[in-house]
Formats: sequence, C-alpha cells, structure tokens
Amino acid sequence: MTLVQGIVLGAIQGIAEFLPISSSGHLKIAQKLFNLDDVPLLFNVVLHLATLLVVVIFFRKKIWELLKAFGRLISRRPAPAKYRGQDGTVVELPTETALVAEQNRRRYILAVVITTVVTGVLGIASEKLIGDLPFVWIFGGFIVTAILLVSSAIFDKKSNAKKSASVNSDSKFKNAPNWIQALIIGVAQGIGTLPGISRSGTTISGSLFCGVDRCVAGEYSFIASIPAVLGAFILEAKDLGEVTQTVGIAPLIAGCVTAFATGYVALFLLMKIIKKGRLEWFACYLIPAAILGFIFLK
Repeated sequence: MTLVQGIVLGAIQGIAEFLPISSSGHLKIAQKLFNLDDVPLLFNVVLHLATLLVVVIFFRKKIWELLKAFGRLISRRPAPAKYRGQDGTVVELPTETALVAEQNRRRYILAVVITTVVTGVLGIASEKLIGDLPFVWIFGGFIVTAILLVSSAIFDKKSNAKKSASVNSDSKFKNAPNWIQALIIGVAQGIGTLPGISRSGTTISGSLFCGVDRCVAGEYSFIASIPAVLGAFILEAKDLGEVTQTVGIAPLIAGCVTAFATGYVALFLLMKIIKKGRLEWFACYLIPAAILGFIFLK
C-alpha cells in the first residue's frame, strides 16, 4: 500500500464512519479499485480505532460522567450532591435531585451494556451463519440504509419532531433509552455489521423508530459503538504484525491521522444534520451510488 492510498482510505473511513453511508462498504470498494485484496481486516479495524478516538474526544464530558457513575456503582458510593455548572461555579443539588440524576446515568450505562451484548451476539451469529457475502451485496446494503434513513426521518417528523428539537447534548441522561429501546438499537447495530449497511445509519434510525429523542439518538449511537469497536480490535489484534508487514507503518499512520481529522469534521456536521432532522439527505447519495455499483462494479 502506498502512502497516498493510506491517506485516501483514512479519509474514506473518517467521512463514512460518521455520515450514515457505511464506512466498511466504502473501504471495500476503495480497496477493490486500488487492487488491495490482500489487506488484512485488522487494517480497517485500526482505522475504526482512529475514528473511535474522535467519539471519545467529542463526547468526552458525557463519557467521563458515565465512567464516574460506573465507578460509584461498583464501589457502592453515593451520588454526588454537587456539580460544576457551565460557568464554572459549584452548584449543590437537593438529595432527591442528585439521586434521580444518578439513576439516569445508571440507566444510560445499562442501555449501553444491553446494546453491546445484543450487537455482539448478532455479530458472532452472522459471521458463523452467513460468513463472507459477495461483493455486490454492498450495494444492496446501500439501498437498505437509504430506505431506513428515509422511513425513520418521516417517522420522526410525524411523531417526535417537536420533542426532539428541544433536546440537547446536555440533557444529563434524563432521556436515556430504556431497556427495550436499547435492545432494539442493539439489533439495529447488529444489522449494521452487514456489508454496505451503515452502523450509524441503522442505530440512529432504530433509535428514532422506538421513540428515542433525535439528538439523544445521535450521540447514543456513537457512545454505544465504543465497546463494539474495541471488541472487534481485540478479536483481530493477533494480526497486527501482519498489518505492518502487508500495509506498511507509514500508510497505516497516515491513514489513522487522516481518519481522525476527517472524522472529527464529519461528526460535527452530522450532529448538526441530526438536530435539523435531515438524515434522508444521504439517501440522495446512497441510491445513485448503489445503482452505479451494480452496473460497473459487479
């Protein structure tokens, strides 16, 4: 792999990981066009780690709150009665309010655990039962993603638009998915592991279909992806030496840096698009891309 190819693949990963157009599908298409059939799967997983770092940085405050709440849950420590406001001043909460806030954090953690378990079970099952699907299935996955984006956007506008518009990322977990919603999102994320189907597209769409607020659906989709990506890396980590030999260290590093830079911009833009409720825009790209793929890349 050349340095330029590594940069191009990194840019594709960064953009397509967050915009709901399937990063894995686009990486496979690009690797086919570059005649890089011998690239190990771990290379794609490493690029996913670069975009995972984007998620951690972008949602760092919320993730840190969840980690602290998890630590308190394990150590059986009480909920904090004080917190630091947006202006830096320390605000003391009533005991009841502090308990409710802690329950909301724990509910969010439980939702992530349920989503992760369901996704893991479906991912392992699909790998054993389905295996590697033909390349052309990627373009079918594009169409499936487009249908999900359009239908969920219509559903959101009809049933949840007003409530969604009032929610922001500082909601302090009060709109966390319940266990049924988390299960449905886990199924959606499991479906998103199939070729050409966008993980972010299916999880956000699944969240909207089961009544999760629009902005919460966006951030939850990416926070819930953290365990899944880490798990995939652990499973493939044994091939790290093969990646450095086949791909090369320089293209690998260049790809990761590019994936991180483009990914941060893409995530920023996507969160804006989600707030506006315009996910169906991406169907205008996915359907023509699928048609061209069926014609020229069989």
